[in-house]
Amino acid sequence: MPSNQVPLYVRLGAEPSRRLEQAVAVSGRSKRQIVEEAVREHLDDQGTVVGRVALRESLPAVLTLEEAASMLRVPAGELEAAAAAGDVPGRRIGAEWRFAREALVAWLGDQPQTNG
Repeated sequence: MPSNQVPLYVRLGAEPSRRLEQAVAVSGRSKRQIVEEAVREHLDDQGTVVGRVALRESLPAVLTLEEAASMLRVPAGELEAAAAAGDVPGRRIGAEWRFAREALVAWLGDQPQTNG
């Protein structure tokens, strides 16, 4: 852990936790990035910043490996292996993977349902 980072452990209620997970999935950012941004925007040395503008971010049509993994809620390494094996729709461009968001959603919807 870099020396300028401090561990933070919090328990969230079900609804705030769901909203944080949804923000991660939609934005492609990590929980740490989202929390740091919220703290920067809503807290300063004088207290809570009042007022806000809610923006709804959507994922771009073409996703990086990390964005696609976040959207699918799987580790990036697992997604890369699945894409390399041809199990998940994606394209390697040079050394990097790119995924069409719509193709991933369609692929996910085509998967057989499992109970277990």
